[in-house]
Amino acid sequence: MRRCVVVACVVVARVVVACVVAALLVGGCSFREKICRSGEYPAKAVGNTTGRTCVAEGRDPPSGYVRYPADKEPKYVGDKWDNYWSTIVVDEHGNIVSK
Repeated sequence: MRRCVVVACVVVARVVVACVVAALLVGGCSFREKICRSGEYPAKAVGNTTGRTCVAEGRDPPSGYVRYPADKEPKYVGDKWDNYWSTIVVDEHGNIVSK
């Protein structure tokens, strides 16, 4: 009797693992990493292609950073605007100085 219970538990555990794996495969593991947390917005570093930071909503970017244009703000790592801005250098006013 005890052996049947152990075997049943092992079978159930394998079925659960199989279901989780299947769900991940069907879902395409579509996890997307956000650039910033909720309540923050990204700001681009002046003078280089790679620097950025996250700033609390309602606050100005720190010295050496500027806001992205509202309609061109990256939301997720590797999205259209994240890729675009990784090739752009801006000045202290947010003007593009190099592509």
